[in-house]
Amino acid sequence: MISKKQLVEVAVDTEEGRVPLGITNAGQALALSDDLDVEVSHPDHEPGKTDLFIRKDELRRHIRNR
Repeated sequence: MISKKQLVEVAVDTEEGRVPLGITNAGQALALSDDLDVEVSHPDHEPGKTDLFIRKDELRRHIRNR
């Protein structure tokens, strides 16, 4: 089970740069449609303050390895 305390920032990359969409828990980020091309902040860093972003598949592997 994914901890609700594990928060991530969800963002999209645009021509103007990364645009934050919001902060969710890791489970909510993983539940987003795969049709959305989003990145999430690394769950080991503070959401909204880190510049380290990963793809959803990387988040899924990270969560599985905990």
